[in-house]
Formats: sequence, C-alpha cells, structure tokens
Amino acid sequence: MENYTKYKLKSSDELASVLNGKDNLFVIACNKCFKEFETVEEPDCDEFLKFAEEQGKTVTGSAKVDFLCNKMHTERKLQDLLPEGTENVVVISCGLGIQTVADLAGKPVVAASNTLNYRGHHGMALTKKSCDACAQCYLNITGGVCPIVDCSKSLVNGQCGGAKNGKCEVDPNKDCAWEKIYQRLAKQGRLEEFLNQPVQVRDFSKVNFKVINDYVKSIRENRLDGYYGGVHPSERKEFSEHIALKKFPDPKTVVISMSQHLGAPANPIVQVGDTVKVGQKIGEAAGFISAPVHSSVSGTVVAVEPRMHGTRGSEVMAVVIESDGKNTLHESVQPHGDLDKLTPDEIIDIIREAGIVGMGGAGFPTCVKLKPAKPVDTILLNGCECEPLLTADHRVLLEYADDIIFGLRAVLKTTGAKKGIIVIEDNKQDAIELMQEKVANIGDMEVFVARTKYPQGAEKTLIKRVMGRIVPSGGLPADVGVVVDNISTVKAISDAIQTGMPLIERVATVTGEKIKNPGNFIIKIGTSVRELIDYCGGFTDEDVLVKMGGPMMGFPLNTLDVPMMKGSNGIIAIDTDETKEQPCIKCGRCVDVCPMELSPLYFVKYAKDENWQGMKDMNVMDCVECRCCQYICSSKIPIIDSIKAGKNAVRGMK
Repeated sequence: MENYTKYKLKSSDELASVLNGKDNLFVIACNKCFKEFETVEEPDCDEFLKFAEEQGKTVTGSAKVDFLCNKMHTERKLQDLLPEGTENVVVISCGLGIQTVADLAGKPVVAASNTLNYRGHHGMALTKKSCDACAQCYLNITGGVCPIVDCSKSLVNGQCGGAKNGKCEVDPNKDCAWEKIYQRLAKQGRLEEFLNQPVQVRDFSKVNFKVINDYVKSIRENRLDGYYGGVHPSERKEFSEHIALKKFPDPKTVVISMSQHLGAPANPIVQVGDTVKVGQKIGEAAGFISAPVHSSVSGTVVAVEPRMHGTRGSEVMAVVIESDGKNTLHESVQPHGDLDKLTPDEIIDIIREAGIVGMGGAGFPTCVKLKPAKPVDTILLNGCECEPLLTADHRVLLEYADDIIFGLRAVLKTTGAKKGIIVIEDNKQDAIELMQEKVANIGDMEVFVARTKYPQGAEKTLIKRVMGRIVPSGGLPADVGVVVDNISTVKAISDAIQTGMPLIERVATVTGEKIKNPGNFIIKIGTSVRELIDYCGGFTDEDVLVKMGGPMMGFPLNTLDVPMMKGSNGIIAIDTDETKEQPCIKCGRCVDVCPMELSPLYFVKYAKDENWQGMKDMNVMDCVECRCCQYICSSKIPIIDSIKAGKNAVRGMK
C-alpha cells in the first residue's frame, strides 16, 4: 500500500537548531495516518527522545496518539497530561496536528517534523471536498497556518501588506493570516527558516478560493454543533413524508414472534386449534426484562413453531394465526379510566400488560424504563426520526398529536419528572408548528427544535444535544436524570390507557427508490413484509436491497417472508451495495464521525486478532451501532460486524 503519511522527523542539524535554548520538553507524537493500519506505534517519537538525550535535554514526558488533528480527542487527552515543569511542547506530526496542539497546549510549541510534499490526492482532512489549492502543502513552513484558507486573499506567493492593526483589509473581523504566520514562527524560533525559503511563483488562477474558504468555514463552525461526530446522509424523505397514514388491509394470516423486545422471549400460552380475539394475550413475559405478546387479529391458531425473524436472520418461536376477518375484540380490551385518578404503579401495570416496548427499534420494555433506579427530572420524547427515508414518526406527530400529549402526561406522572421535552428535527417544520401549538399552554411541556443530523435520535447524543448532559461510559440516561421515549411509544401508552388496546399494531413506512408506490401505513403486528411490498406495487426492478428499518441501522432481509414486529418502523427497498472491502488506510474518518467518541478502526483490528480485552479497554460496549463509521469508511469495511462480535465476546468474558 502506498504510504501517504504527511510528515517526517527533521534532520539532526535542523532539530539541534530548533531546540537551541529550549529545555524541559514534553513530546507528543502522532501515529501516522493514511497508511497501512497496524497497531504498532510509529518510531519517530523514540528517535526524537534518543536525540534529545544526546543533546542533554530534559524530557518531562511523552505521549503517542492517533489523529492528533482531531481537536475533540486531542483536547481530552491533553487534559492533565503535561507534567509540572514542562516549558516547551515538542510536536511530531503534520501541520494539522501541530496547529491543533498549538491552539490547545498553552505552552510554546516546537515543530519537530516537516510536512512532506507529494503529488496526487491532497486536501483538507476529514471532509469530502479536495482543497485543489496548490498540490503542495505549506503547513510545515507556516507553523500550521494555511495561506490558502486562512488568508482572505489567498496570497500564497507572499503577504500583501494590506493588514491594518493586525486585521485583514478584506475582512476586518479576521486576523491577518500572515501576521499569524510570523507570530507563530517567531515563537517557534523558525522565522528565519521561513524568510529564507526561495520564492516559488505559481499560477493559482484556477483556484476558486471563495468556494474553498466558505466550505472550510462551514465545516469548522458546524462540526461540533450539538454533539461530536455524526453524518449527514441524503435524507430522501420526499418519497413519503407528504403521504397521510392509511390503514393497511387486514392480513389473512399473521405470524406473531415471541421475541419482539430486548430480554427473554415471551412464552406462548396458546395451542394449535385455539380461537383467539384481537388484543388477547398469546405470549407471557418470561422475566423482568421481557414483554407479553398479543394477537392482532381474531381467528384460529394454526401453528406454534419457530419462524424466520426479520432482524435476527434466524428462526424464533412464533404463533401463527389465521384470521376470521371479524376483528372480534377480547373482553380484556377496556378503557382504564381517568388518567388523573390512576396511580403511577397502576400506569406501569397497564403498560406492562399491554406489552409496550421501545418502538424506535431497540425494543426495551417500557415498563422497566419508566421505573428507573434513580430520580429523573426530564422526559425527552424522540421525534427526530433521523434515519433517512423513514417518515412514520413524522406522520404520527402530525396525525396523533393529542395522543402524544396524553402519553407524555402519563409518563411524567409515572416517573415524577417535572418537564417533558418533545424533540423534533428542523426538517419537519409542519410537525414542529403543530406540536408547539399543542403545548403552548402546558406548563411542563415544550418543543425543542434540533438541527438535522444523524444519529440525533440515539439516546446519549439526544441527551447531550438537548440537555448538555453527558451519560457516563457504561451508564444509562437515568444516571443524568433523563428518560428518553420514542414518539410512537407514548402513542401506544395513550392507546393502552384510553382504549385498553395492547400493542398490536404500529405505524411504519414502506419506501425507497425501488418501491413503486411508497406510503405510511398502520400495520398489524405479524403482517408479512411480502404483503406490504406487493400492496405498494412491488419493486421497480430486480436489483434491489430490502431492509427492515432505515438505511443506516436497518437489517438486510434475505427473504420477504418475515413478519412486521413492534420495533419495525419501516421497510425500505434501495439500490444494492456494489462496493468491495479494501484494507484500512487509517484515514481517521471513523474516529471523526463517531458520536460516542470511540476509535472504531481498532475494533476491526482487534476483532481479527480476537483481542477482546483490547476492545473492552477501548469501550466497545459504549458503541450504539449507528453505523456512522461504516457509512464514512473509505475502504468500505463492515465495521459493525466486528463491533457486534466484540460485544458478544465481552459479554461472555468472566
């Protein structure tokens, strides 16, 4: 593999000159990027330490890190890292890393390396656009200040002399880049080196400086908005966001899985030949983390046997019911009275018996979530629906607003929380306006409008975005006084209290560029995916990938003969993925976009080596499996497969 590493240690003569008069050094070395990924550390740091010793310099300590240019990670690592007595920080990295440390260290920074010049792909790290500015990096001789991006005139051939009081004549709010270069190099003792550079006149007339400058500025400003990381995949919600909910025709046969939730599968309590009614319990919860299952139709049980599960890719126990078409209600389906007269424990019992679980995909039993071990002060309702293509929750917000308010009231009463916040992304303006109108006169509820970004709806990122609270590693939302529920989940709570109907149907989107007639439907649990696809006109062609869920976190389906479940918020039909996996080039993009601030590239390496302790030490259990890393990976590595393997192994460790 060609090594595109962008720096090398200065020569001995250069280092001796740079270190002249400097002592008490702390050395920070970046493990080189854009190369074949190995877990061994680069030798540059050790080489410098040996040289410093030969020069009689005192070294207060050293550190080797990955992706020094990643400001968020580097800032966290630098906290309390510099020992007392450190006078100078020596940085061994490319100019981006040098600039990052120079901004953070609070000490004079010495650049002990030179950025290499090379032909080929060159550009700004961690963005999609190429710089296209000079095909030769100036950061190594300008102290990490880019004259292309940071100078409003882009005068890479030299300063313009147009600065006034240190400010740019073009943009008086901006520091003169050349002033910054001079000041920084003077501090680093490299000014003469810069002034002695031969003039290299180049033709930059083809450079669209304004486009580059505006793009970099937007990246810098928006990169950490709300929470670290995340991506902006194409939304493609226009296929179905405008289509009102429609009740899907009753299926003739339903296959109702006993495993539609986290925890132990339910135990079937009906037998072949039994007659069942709508809302009748057919599966009993098998433990504390479990949930009962109910019939979505009236009819006859024709099988109790393992059937294919949509998200597991294997068979699990299911109850198969042939509908009689009458939709006869079971006697247990009765309203539970006035919410104000119900106690918190009574509400929990109703939710438990209704089999309500998280309907955003996770499937955690709601009755357990609403009895946290610690007091909570805030309920966040997740109406972000940040997954591309899916529009089910959007339609629930628009068409069941009053039920959402009722369900939130019930949750507030159950948990004792003082405030409920409905979080909606800014790409759903109609839903925002409607919900703001609904809560305008309700003192303990409000709407929070979040800038659209994936994975906004993940619990920990949502809490950080809205509340500014950070859930600790290995912790739960209740640890910071918050419970997060999905919009459709509180709608189900409203149904269970007001009508007595357990969770037997849900809203789901059937969409994608390969679906002839997309739509949003109210679907009975147990309905076949094949029936949904056929009802929507089938596929536009045969080259199609079908997923249960969204394109980011959804599960590919090898067969359409699987049932819809409580957590099935959509079925999508999209283009097949033709990309092939390539070796990791250690570009760092997976680190850049991980909202949990992890280093996913190591999970792949450690999984291959079966280094499960290494994965545990790097906090693999904090991964929310949002697939941002896999989405951005330039080598198209199936990172999530390694993460899942690591999680399973860590769970099995003694």
